[in-house]
Amino acid sequence: MKLALIDYAIIGIYFLFVIGIGFLLKKKIKTGNDFLMSNRNIPLWITSLAFISANLGAQEVLGMAANGAKYGLYTTHFYWLGAALAMIFLGIYMMPFYYGSKARSVPEYLKLRFDEKTRTFNALTFAVMTVFSSGVSLYALAMLMEVILGWDFNVSIWMAAGVVLAYTFLGGLTSAVYNEVLQFFLIVLGIAPLVFIGLDKAGGWEGIVQHVADAKLHVWKGLDDPAHNPMGVDLVSMVFGLGFVLAFGYWCTDFLVVQRAMISRNLNDARRTPIIAAVPKILMPVIVILPGLVILALQKQFQGFELPTAADGSPNYNMVLPTLLKNLYPNGILGVGITALIASFMSGMAGNVTAFNTVWTFDIYQAHIKKNAPEKHYLYVGKATTVVGILISVMTAYVARGYNSIMDLLQLVFSFVNAPLFATFALGMFWKRTTGHGAFWGLISGTLAAAVTHGLTVAEGKGGWLGQVHHFFSGTSQAFTIAWISFVACFMITALVSLVTQPKPEAALKGLVYSLTPRQHDRSKVWYKNPLWLGILVLAATIVLNIIFF
Repeated sequence: MKLALIDYAIIGIYFLFVIGIGFLLKKKIKTGNDFLMSNRNIPLWITSLAFISANLGAQEVLGMAANGAKYGLYTTHFYWLGAALAMIFLGIYMMPFYYGSKARSVPEYLKLRFDEKTRTFNALTFAVMTVFSSGVSLYALAMLMEVILGWDFNVSIWMAAGVVLAYTFLGGLTSAVYNEVLQFFLIVLGIAPLVFIGLDKAGGWEGIVQHVADAKLHVWKGLDDPAHNPMGVDLVSMVFGLGFVLAFGYWCTDFLVVQRAMISRNLNDARRTPIIAAVPKILMPVIVILPGLVILALQKQFQGFELPTAADGSPNYNMVLPTLLKNLYPNGILGVGITALIASFMSGMAGNVTAFNTVWTFDIYQAHIKKNAPEKHYLYVGKATTVVGILISVMTAYVARGYNSIMDLLQLVFSFVNAPLFATFALGMFWKRTTGHGAFWGLISGTLAAAVTHGLTVAEGKGGWLGQVHHFFSGTSQAFTIAWISFVACFMITALVSLVTQPKPEAALKGLVYSLTPRQHDRSKVWYKNPLWLGILVLAATIVLNIIFF
């Protein structure tokens, strides 16, 4: 790909701008709470955009375009089934617990509801997951720089890691959040014209229908049997595995996104944050999935849109967006498009690193190593943890090179961590009889069930390290199955152990369990300030979209 001076100038200005934000915010960061939690002083419109942008990293922009080409419109289930309903549930039912408990993180809420060992186990697994996700974003960014700019992969990794380190080290979570808002607009402005140009060149939606296999142009049709759809998923795995377990496990318990709502100025803003974010979320497939269908149509009509092959000989679907950029954007606009991709990768990486340093500092270091140190001390620990998180992310970036769709890899990671965690939360928040021992052994059992299922099954050459009992059509179908199995295992063990162990007294559970928490009555007479009405409108729009593309 040939870049002109103006393209490099746009990329350079972006790097300087994001680092500049870190320098501007540095003087406001005086305590560990400022660095790690923004002192709960971020306006609603910023938390809402940051909420969606924290998830708008490499796994979404690059990974969903890859899955759009690989699986077609079935990928929209990650939005219309696997996001909207869970985001509404988080805002209406779960944020009162998170925000009202004054917990600084999801693991800290687990400590208040259950006990220290449950908190520590979740903190450790979450820390592993975040640096893994951060590494995926870093890998994608380095791959982009290697392919588009011609830079060495290793040099690209360290350069990208250095830029993210600079602005997160200087401004902490606040810097990451404000950059996420900037990155959201960059992603939309940089990728939307690409979709429009590509769709026009392919002959509009009629050209898509004419040149793309019909099996990839539906959302629900073909889910009666894994062999009848390109994702290789049946209805149970899709609805229960993705729509319930993975969706609610991610959006309702993953501290990376929950943190963006927890730093709101008040409870009402915290509740509305994920619901308002759901509005652009359900529209995002136009920008991140449609390019995958566009490139399939263009491959049938023109030369030069073929994807390079991955290490296993299959098409490298991660190259969908770079290939479209190379063929469709002229210089100048090309620089904006590349900057949009870079922004998405840095957004995902910074979001994971800031979540990692908060959990490590509060839930591991302060809880077990040094409990009563001055705030200044935790500021230094948070900054040091940021450096360590970046370094570990560099190592995990190399692991991601073995997958031809980074979204498949991340769904697998989520099935190990978020799926069993949601079972713990579902029982803990709505059944006061749930105990700390039950939650802890349930999480252990769910994680082990995920490991065993992965070890006994194979998908696209991955897994099967304990034997090959079953072969899945795709990595996605394997991840969905692992998710619901780990959820069920955790749910059952948590319930059984809770029945034979002593629960906390009711007085200690007020504000932490639904039946013992005063109901939230929104006194606002304006409908758009009421989380319930907002949630109903978003849900209705989502149902309509599912019907249209049935």
